[in-house]
Amino acid sequence: MSKTIIIGGVAGGATAAARLRRRNEAMEIVMFERGDYISYANCGLPYYIGDVIQSRDALLLQTPEAMKAKFNIDVRISSEVQKINRNAQTIQVRNLKTGEEYEESYDTLLIATGSSPLKPPIPGIDGSHIYTLWTIPDTDIIKEVVTKEMPKRAAVIGGGFIGLEMAENLHKAGIEVTIIEMQDQVMAPVDYEMAQLLHENISANHVELILKDGVSSFETVEEHTVIHLKSGREIIADMVLLSIGVHPNSELAKGAGLELNSRGGIIVDEFLRTSDEHIYAVGDVIEVDHYVSGDKTMIPLAGPANKQGRICADNIDGEQVSYKGTMGTSVAQVFDLTAAAVGMNEKALKAAGKQKGIDYETVLINQKSHAGYYPGATPITLKLIFDRNGSIYGAQIVGQDGVDKRIDTIAVTMRLKGTIYDLAELELAYAPPYSSAKDPVNMLGFVAQNVLEGLASFIEYDEMDELLTDEDKKNTYIILDVTEDVERMVFSIPDSVHIPLGKLRSRLGELDKDKLIIPYCAIGVRSYNAARILTQNGFSQVKILSAGTAFYKSMHDQGFSRNREPENRDSRGNSGSRLADGDNGETPLCDCKEITIINCCGLQCPGPIMKVHEALSGLKEGQILQVSATDMGFAKDIDAWCRRTGNLLIKTERKDRENIVYIKKGAGRCECGTIQASPPSSAIPQGKTLIVFSGDLDKVLASFIIANGAAAMGRPVTMFFTFWGLNALRKEEKQHVQKSAIEKMFGTIMPRGTKKLKLSKMNMGGMGTKMMKKVMKDKNVSSLEELMNHALAGGIKLVACTMSMDVMGIKKEELIDGVEFAGVTSYLGSAEEANVNLFV
Repeated sequence: MSKTIIIGGVAGGATAAARLRRRNEAMEIVMFERGDYISYANCGLPYYIGDVIQSRDALLLQTPEAMKAKFNIDVRISSEVQKINRNAQTIQVRNLKTGEEYEESYDTLLIATGSSPLKPPIPGIDGSHIYTLWTIPDTDIIKEVVTKEMPKRAAVIGGGFIGLEMAENLHKAGIEVTIIEMQDQVMAPVDYEMAQLLHENISANHVELILKDGVSSFETVEEHTVIHLKSGREIIADMVLLSIGVHPNSELAKGAGLELNSRGGIIVDEFLRTSDEHIYAVGDVIEVDHYVSGDKTMIPLAGPANKQGRICADNIDGEQVSYKGTMGTSVAQVFDLTAAAVGMNEKALKAAGKQKGIDYETVLINQKSHAGYYPGATPITLKLIFDRNGSIYGAQIVGQDGVDKRIDTIAVTMRLKGTIYDLAELELAYAPPYSSAKDPVNMLGFVAQNVLEGLASFIEYDEMDELLTDEDKKNTYIILDVTEDVERMVFSIPDSVHIPLGKLRSRLGELDKDKLIIPYCAIGVRSYNAARILTQNGFSQVKILSAGTAFYKSMHDQGFSRNREPENRDSRGNSGSRLADGDNGETPLCDCKEITIINCCGLQCPGPIMKVHEALSGLKEGQILQVSATDMGFAKDIDAWCRRTGNLLIKTERKDRENIVYIKKGAGRCECGTIQASPPSSAIPQGKTLIVFSGDLDKVLASFIIANGAAAMGRPVTMFFTFWGLNALRKEEKQHVQKSAIEKMFGTIMPRGTKKLKLSKMNMGGMGTKMMKKVMKDKNVSSLEELMNHALAGGIKLVACTMSMDVMGIKKEELIDGVEFAGVTSYLGSAEEANVNLFV
């Protein structure tokens, strides 16, 4: 009778044990587990902490007693395998409860030791209020902290699956949450633009998100943890959750001399056998083949671990079953959204392309989760990556509903070697509550097919931004808005030409055929139709704005700025509603007129805005309109529309998956006097914007004097620093950042900070500058440094032009704290809300 020892339980080990017994009743099977639990739902742990899963027992999938009774498996918990003796085919075991040590022999050994949370050597990381979530005991500790100590503030370090799920569940528990992520995005499996949809929604849920900033140290102060960030910022938290990543538990394998990769993963062959023919390995601890690229990788997911356990059991019992690799199919709930990915993302392809010359195409589309006319339809954004032959590299999806079944459909297609043409041809189940006659997956195939056949060409959001900031190309293109008049009141790209789609054929003569034409609409359907009209009427250069303005606006949402604090919270940290100016949060809705209610849920753009416009037209001044919509961006859109049309947005709130807004027609006093509000200040733009182009001391001084004066009047002010003006924002101390030789030369020649700026006239080798500063001091005129500090404290936005920074070799680390980074589009957005625009 052969004997198999399995080290580790949970996904891979427990699955292998059960499969082995089903295949071989006579085999002796012994499982060793260092902890007290052999099989539990580790993916469900955050939801137990957030009370979504209320029964702790529901997390325990198998117990040692059940494994013995059902499968006749000898399960030994609290037993740590300390050493593998390959020559003797034995293991050395220590009973952690009794201290007893003994040897156990094996014919076949399976290593399923999994992985553990990373704890990098950051000073203070072992503080008493710092936790990791990986096991049942971890969960018990955190659950007790949340329920008994009732912390008010929590910080989650890391924006991966567990980090985001924990942030959401801590937030649901009424805790004020800050997420700190060192990279420029959360959720690494998706590309930046898809992650930005998550950033926007995290901010909308009043959770602070700090990106591109790492932890330098932790400090315990009284009962709190002070998190010192590399930027110099400090975050105070009552509890800290580490979710930085995982590393394979391969110490046993290393001690036994098994072959490992550079990351510590155990190298196995296609049959999951290690470099020792008697030892197999599965799960997070092993290196696998990526199913799409063929490269070696490590993908710590429960699904692949379970499948590996099953295959490994077959092979231990004498079969020769190959494990064909992992695609990394994953899905996670992130607040109101679900994010999913399969295969390779664009970041990975770009890196691989440099080495292997991989070429690829992408399409990105906005669809509805089911038929728009059926209640409850919500937006869903899909990205597909494929090659010129139609083979699929990967896909990413973000939305509120139906994300999981779409990513699974694409994953199955990829696993069966299907192409984008197969996506177009898939016959999928359709009924209005579940899908559309042309499912979003079909639409991905249609659009990809159009790209390969030359029927459509797209410009991405970042390419559009580059075009808008390139002065040399200013006269080479026309941005064409094909939306309706009422939509243009909500949003328009600066300097765009407005011709609604229905009028395009009759107005083609207004467009220059020698220029690149970029049509855009809300989600991309009308702009595609416009592109086909243009192309077939002699316009040879046409590119459609990918996914429309709904997506474009999300890419420019700054709600997750690292300097933004959470807003509108109650004492338990719950997000509140946005109220009209002057509202104290308790303002009742008008009761002199019956509220008119309209439902725009599921309507395809521009349906919601059109319906609001139509409904308000039928109301009298002062009457109230209540509107519900499932579009995530509806609240922002209606806010902009109300400000431009002179109506008053009273309140916005979120219930389940709907945005509920209350609008009063007009902006004066209602008949009963309940609502009294002046016209919103932005009905007549009151903002002030300044382009600080000059780096001369006197001109920069003038800019800040004007800006502070405007801010003192209660006006929103944006200062956009470009080219030489950027020098005023530089830190005085030299920063240690990597630069090219030219960038270093620029940095040496240009003045570093305010104290190095000179007068534009009468500088006289620096004498004039010194005289000016002395006179200012004698006359009690604030210095430039004081004016800048006053501006930051007063809420003035200091924006550094990223394009100019790139040209001049200035890095973000070299600029003072509090500066935002954006392109010209961001400035133009502020300029549209301003009645004064100055160039200094």
